[in-house]
Amino acid sequence: MRKQLAAILGFAIFLSGCLMGPNYKKPKLSLPDGAEGDYSAFTSEKWWDMFEDPALNALEEEALANNKDLIVAMAKVEEARAKLGEANANLMPTLDATGYAQRTGFAKHPGFASYNAGLTAAYQLDFWGQYRRLGEAARSELLSTAAQKDTVRLALTSDVANYYFNYITLKEQVEIARRTLESRIESVRIYKVRYDNGYSTELDLKRVEAEKASVQATLAEFERQFSSAGAALKMLLGRSPKDIIESSVDATDLQAVKVLPQVPEGIPAELLQRRPDVRAAEGVLMAANANVGAAKAAYFPAIVLTASGGYASDQLNTLVSPNTSFWNIGAGLYMPLFQGGKVRSKHKQAKAVYKQMLASYEKAAQNAYRDTFDALNNNNFYRTIFEANKAQAEALARSLELAQKQKDEGLIDMLDLLDVERNLLNAETGLASARRNQLSALVALAQALGGGWHE
Repeated sequence: MRKQLAAILGFAIFLSGCLMGPNYKKPKLSLPDGAEGDYSAFTSEKWWDMFEDPALNALEEEALANNKDLIVAMAKVEEARAKLGEANANLMPTLDATGYAQRTGFAKHPGFASYNAGLTAAYQLDFWGQYRRLGEAARSELLSTAAQKDTVRLALTSDVANYYFNYITLKEQVEIARRTLESRIESVRIYKVRYDNGYSTELDLKRVEAEKASVQATLAEFERQFSSAGAALKMLLGRSPKDIIESSVDATDLQAVKVLPQVPEGIPAELLQRRPDVRAAEGVLMAANANVGAAKAAYFPAIVLTASGGYASDQLNTLVSPNTSFWNIGAGLYMPLFQGGKVRSKHKQAKAVYKQMLASYEKAAQNAYRDTFDALNNNNFYRTIFEANKAQAEALARSLELAQKQKDEGLIDMLDLLDVERNLLNAETGLASARRNQLSALVALAQALGGGWHE
């Protein structure tokens, strides 16, 4: 008898180690060779420190503390952690307290009373690993949710930086347009005096007035965009509706923001580990793989061990006594025989979901390499564009000085001078946009490399 009992227990232990379904294997992807380089400025927890802008640093901290999307993402991590606790609880026995009091009577009989109090314990043997697979799925979902929170954090900090750079760019463009407008107003005043005294034609005066009106329209458009950019930035910071309308944003001048002199030239070998969106996709894939095993385990019987004990009596005052105690031990077997194909359909669903998540993971990997490749290229191109715009603006500024002298000497007419002034305004505002694009390219590279990445 002892040998039989030992064999049964040994077989039960063996079965409890079984896990239905495939164990997770990381998908193999055809990846380019990784490059060596210093990526720390782009992957540190506070990657925006590379711009050395105290105003931007303060705004990033404000957004991380108050942004509503990030708060939602953090709450989802807490929810996933609680679900993992629930899944792990399925591997533990349950203990419940029971009790009741009732009286049953008949029309011509006073009836009788019955009282019961006790404890019931139950434990389902996880022979086929169904609950362990569900726990594995819950752990994977927790990892995915945490990575999704990192994705939201990275997107938020990137958006704050980009909106901030757009804000200070528009601020500079407003200042350029205002300086230009002041010059146009002075030109109108001078030509009005010259026209009134017969030293200038009405044509020259109207051309100057038209140019002033054009700059006024340009200034108004920059001011409109500047106001809208400030409201959008304050929205990202999580400020209240009142503060979005009434509060201000501290900002540094565009030219004071540091631009890294060099950026890495290649894509790091561990890119897929750095990217939170890829890690999130893989977490979902791991969960889908585990759910395939859990669905397969549903084909097999479930065995539940139960035990109960307590007291039962027809008198309340004698309920708790040795003579009224009882106990019960049993085992139950549940085996699905016919459910209209439900178990098979759920298994097929789980395998179909795995295929979907595998494709999603592969697409996330594709996006990661494309984003990084584009970001590296854009950094080089925008640096070239900025230098070209800078040379153009400097040349036009010198051209304006020479054109003004030639106009005073009567060598060129007013139309030529206005053309140079107009081109200089466009070049200066374009230079500010080029600087913003250069800064935004650095932000895009930090986002592509998984800025804020940690193991």
